[in-house]
Amino acid sequence: MTEKSSPDISFFFESPSLDAETVDIVVTVPTFRRPEQLTKTLQSIAAQECDRTVCVVIMENDGEQMQGAAAAKTFLRDSSLPGLVIVAHQRGNCHAYNAGWRTVRESFPNYSAIAVIDDDEEADPHWLRNLCETADHFSVDFVGAPQVPVFESDRSNKLDGHPVFAPPYDCTGRVPILYSSGNVLIGRQVLESMPMPYLDPAFNFIGGGDSDFYSRANEHGFLFAWCATAPVFEAIPDRRTSHSWLIARSQREGAISALIENRRKPGTAGRLGTIAKSLLMLAASPVRAIKLGLRSGSPATGSYYVHVAIGRLLAEFGRINEQYRNPEAN
Repeated sequence: MTEKSSPDISFFFESPSLDAETVDIVVTVPTFRRPEQLTKTLQSIAAQECDRTVCVVIMENDGEQMQGAAAAKTFLRDSSLPGLVIVAHQRGNCHAYNAGWRTVRESFPNYSAIAVIDDDEEADPHWLRNLCETADHFSVDFVGAPQVPVFESDRSNKLDGHPVFAPPYDCTGRVPILYSSGNVLIGRQVLESMPMPYLDPAFNFIGGGDSDFYSRANEHGFLFAWCATAPVFEAIPDRRTSHSWLIARSQREGAISALIENRRKPGTAGRLGTIAKSLLMLAASPVRAIKLGLRSGSPATGSYYVHVAIGRLLAEFGRINEQYRNPEAN
C-alpha cells in the first residue's frame, strides 16, 4: 500500500497481510484511552461470520498516550484480521471519524462500504453479514442497527427502557433517518458523493455530528434502513446511570436537535419555527413524562422529555453541554 499522510493524519501500523485491493468492507473504529475495551471490540470483528473480504481501520485520537494504537498494533500483529492503525492528531470524535473515512477512500480502491463500531462495543457474530444483507435487500445507502446497553452493575437494569439507551426503531426495514454512528453501515457512494469533512467539527465535543451528517445525506437523497438483527453490545459504566448524567445527556440531545433544525432552516423564520416547536414540546412534556414514568416505573426515565425540551431552549441561548470535552468522565 502507498502510504499517505497529512499534518492531521499519520500511519502507525499496517498488517503485513493486508491486501488493500481485495478489501470489500472496511470496519472503522475510533478510539480514545480504552485499550482493553478496544481489544474486545477487535476480537468481535475478527470473529465475524461474513463471506465478504473485511479489514479494519483503527483511528487513535490520543496522540499523546497512544494506548489504543499500541493495543491495536498488538492485536493485529497476532491476529488473522488485517488492518491499519492511524493517528488522528486533531482531538474530537468528528476529526477521528473524518480521518478514518478519508483513509478508507485513499487506501482501499475497491471497497463497497464501511461499517462503524465504537471502541466500547462488541459486535454480534452475524453483525456484518446482516448489515450487508439488509443494505442489499432494501437497496439503501445507510443501515443502522441496535446498540444494546450492557450495564456495569445489576442495579442499572431498570434503565433498559430509558430513551437514552433505547433504539429508535424495533423492526428491520426502510426508515426515514438514522441518529447514531455507533453501529452503522455506509455505502461507498455516500463517501464518494458527500463533501469532506463528512462530520462537522463544530460537533466534536457536544456530539451530534453523526445526526447532522445523516440530515445532510437525507437532503442529498440517500436512503436509510434499520437492521434489528445486527446488534452491538455497548458497555455502560455506572457513571452513565447517574441522574445528573442522564439529565445532561437528555438536554444535550434536545440541544443537538434544535441546532440541526436551525442549520437546515436558516434565517429568522426558521429560527422562530424552531423556538415555537421547542415551546410546544416543553408544554407537552409533563404529560409525556407522566405516561413514560408510569410505563417504565421510573421517574428518572419519565423526566426525559422535559429535559429534552429544556435542552432545545437552552441551545437557543448558546448553552450546549460539551459532554465529550472530558471523555473519561463521559
